[in-house]
Amino acid sequence: MKKIFVIISSMLVFATSCTKLSSLNDDPKKAVVVPGEMLFSSAEKNLYDNLTSNSVNLNVFRLLAQYQAQVTYIDESRYDLGTRNIPQAFWQALYRDVLKDLSAGKALIKADSALLPADAIIKKNKLAIIDITEAYTNFILVTCYGNIPYTETMDINKLDPKFDDQKTVYYALLDRLKADVAALDVSQGSFGTADLIYQGNVASWIKLANAMRLKMGLVIADIDNAKAVEVVNDAATNVFTSNADNAILEYLSSEPNTNPIWVDLVKSKRKDYVIPTTLVDPMNATNDPRRPFYYTATGSGAYIGGVYGSGNVYSSYSHVSAKITAANFEAILIDYAEVEFALAEAVARGGFAVTGTAAEHYNKGIAASITYWGGSAADAATYIAQPTVDYATLTGTWQSKIGMQKYIALYNRGYDAWLEWRRLDYPILNAPADISYSNIPVRLTYPVSEQNLNKTQYDAAAAAIGGDKVTTKLFWDKF
Repeated sequence: MKKIFVIISSMLVFATSCTKLSSLNDDPKKAVVVPGEMLFSSAEKNLYDNLTSNSVNLNVFRLLAQYQAQVTYIDESRYDLGTRNIPQAFWQALYRDVLKDLSAGKALIKADSALLPADAIIKKNKLAIIDITEAYTNFILVTCYGNIPYTETMDINKLDPKFDDQKTVYYALLDRLKADVAALDVSQGSFGTADLIYQGNVASWIKLANAMRLKMGLVIADIDNAKAVEVVNDAATNVFTSNADNAILEYLSSEPNTNPIWVDLVKSKRKDYVIPTTLVDPMNATNDPRRPFYYTATGSGAYIGGVYGSGNVYSSYSHVSAKITAANFEAILIDYAEVEFALAEAVARGGFAVTGTAAEHYNKGIAASITYWGGSAADAATYIAQPTVDYATLTGTWQSKIGMQKYIALYNRGYDAWLEWRRLDYPILNAPADISYSNIPVRLTYPVSEQNLNKTQYDAAAAAIGGDKVTTKLFWDKF
């Protein structure tokens, strides 16, 4: 009996010790159970952070759109995107840090019981808003890579998710957004302050979803005009009507919620970028009032652009402005100026039920951009009145007119500018020395991780889109 008692006592001591030791693996500062609303907030911030980042290891779209030129390390400006494995970094950031949080948040909110009718409406609104954010994140992925994992991405039992056809995914996203708009009910709220963009305002989310649909409808206008007309006509009746509607994330002056550009360029003390002639020269030619808000003047007081795709002396050229590199400078997902340029395009194309003229919407887009950045209505009027800006007197096609002004207005939003250049083929970019214009990237290649860990599905996807190359055009990029 004594021996049995000793053995049992020893086992109890061992078990107690193991319990105490296992507790060392728990981080008391991290929540074990996270509310779905918190995961939505995290996903919103991660989406904005990744699209706003100025880190060459993650987001090179300002370089691809030629909003920035590099100084010393010029690999990315010459379209070497593989050395730093940029396609994988951007892919992982959206799937892991945005879509995964949205998926988990949606599951938790679905599991919540709605006790009152008002609670049921709020729950429904939350789920629709999460779905809108999921749809737009997938829109970025499908317009960046082509065929993507979509239907099997969040299934933990699928270690080798299939890549869905890009056009099929795209049209499914359009259907989802339409259903989400219909599901939203303005009689109740949604996330409240957990929504970092609109603080739960459901009417604002309806406008944002419609702005997304307007944008996405025009992307396919060259290859499916009938579908584009259907989507745009339905969405255009309730979109942004002023800068007050802009989908903005306001950063703070203190970390960890600061503007990513401040982290990448100021805190890090990096001096890697200058503004290229691609942007500076046309803005100088029209005395654009946005120049002091966009970039710095040189010592002589002039705005001077560097050479894209070549080494530049940092002190000789204009840089990103102090306004943009401020720790608390906000980020934009979609704004009123972009909406007006989209409406201008719809009218210019013809066949769309959009009221007003192309010139009227074009002017509103320019004015919205100038006043948002800090210029006055008078500044906008003077700028628009110039023969080289006025829609009626400016030479060129509607694509070149709207494309150039939209390009200027999208400054600091590299991905959107790159998307518009691929879609409208304007402005004319500057090909780096010894690189042909046709070799400017029109997509990112698939991540190396997919090539190594999901090879069968990767091979099928690469073959389906016409080859895993940066020069492979996606289904909507007809011209």
